[in-house]
Amino acid sequence: MRGSLLSLMSRTGWRLLGASWLVGGLLLNVPAAHAVEPAPLLAFGARIAGDDARTRVVVEFDRKPDFSLHYVADPVRVVVDLPETAFGLKADSLEPRGLFDAIRYGGMGAGSSRIVLSAKGPVAVTHAEVIAEEGGKGYRLVLDAERVDQTRFDALLGEQQWTGSVAATKTDRPVAVAPTKEGGPFIIAIDAGHGGIDTGALAGETKTEEKHVTLAFAQDLVEALNKGAGIEAFLTRDKDVFLSLPQRVQIARNKGANLFISLHADALRQKDIRGATVYTISDKASDHLAAGLAARENLSDEIAGVPLQSEPAEVADILIDLTRRETQAFSVNMARAVVSSFEGQINLINNPHRFAGFRVLQAPDVPSILLELGFLSNKEDEKLLLDPAWRKKVSERLAVAVQRYREQAVASGG
Repeated sequence: MRGSLLSLMSRTGWRLLGASWLVGGLLLNVPAAHAVEPAPLLAFGARIAGDDARTRVVVEFDRKPDFSLHYVADPVRVVVDLPETAFGLKADSLEPRGLFDAIRYGGMGAGSSRIVLSAKGPVAVTHAEVIAEEGGKGYRLVLDAERVDQTRFDALLGEQQWTGSVAATKTDRPVAVAPTKEGGPFIIAIDAGHGGIDTGALAGETKTEEKHVTLAFAQDLVEALNKGAGIEAFLTRDKDVFLSLPQRVQIARNKGANLFISLHADALRQKDIRGATVYTISDKASDHLAAGLAARENLSDEIAGVPLQSEPAEVADILIDLTRRETQAFSVNMARAVVSSFEGQINLINNPHRFAGFRVLQAPDVPSILLELGFLSNKEDEKLLLDPAWRKKVSERLAVAVQRYREQAVASGG
């Protein structure tokens, strides 16, 4: 009975949620309303063919996928939204060609996934269909696209009723840039960079994706911080899901964060550059390296097919008032505390405190830093970034920096 039930569940895409369920060969103690939940779709194969006039994309699924299709401009992208999907595709199965110069896929959170086809110019999907495979071996999603003129593409944009994502909303939380002596716990938002469809950088040797490196480190850091008295640290994401840059900022503000730390591990063409760097926000970049990094990190939403109009209201004037001067001063103090705690313990890049216009650091009332833990493009850094013992050491040094910052903020009258 158990074997036949599990076989049925496997074929129909359901999985057990209960734990105590096999007694004397019978399936028991699994409430009918909560026993199972839909398993993610599995995308197990894909291919692409075509030229600069017409291109076909085919993705194979284990079960019939519901999908919706949308367009985004500047740059042109075709967005295919799906239910939660596990992508078991070969790395080269969707190498961009024909009309498309980049193709990305992954989770978007809330039980959804997405494929984003970045086009070289205006395109239209002329045919989109799900076809059952012969012999009941799955289903194919077939997309046929062709090149069109700008007028036709603008008409497609105007006809759709799609906004791309739930827009972050403005909050009326009072400005509180530092904890008070009499106040409650010191709340810290730890933001694991990238996630879901936005994989981030790729390690040179192991091909590990940045989104996994940052999440593993963020989990270690939250654990280290929560050992400190009076501190409550939480994750903006606790699994491999996509969060837009405005969403990350809004999560921190909605939970009343006193500090926001965004974690990253970039890759550079210059493979000899290594070491940690701490960034704060500025309307002018400190150097070319900082400017390039900010430009890449600010593309996160574009990569995921999120239209830029989903920005929260505060972002519109953020570079006019530059997150409010007092918040900026606290951010700089935190950056200096990190550099001081790392010196002699953790390898730092030259001039380790730098600044640029990072969108993820734009909360007007939460001191924020972006920490580049190291570079996945450097062999030595890559080994350290994947080493649990090194992650623990860095987490402990960061916890020391946070305590120093907290003490200075309180002493300064915050």
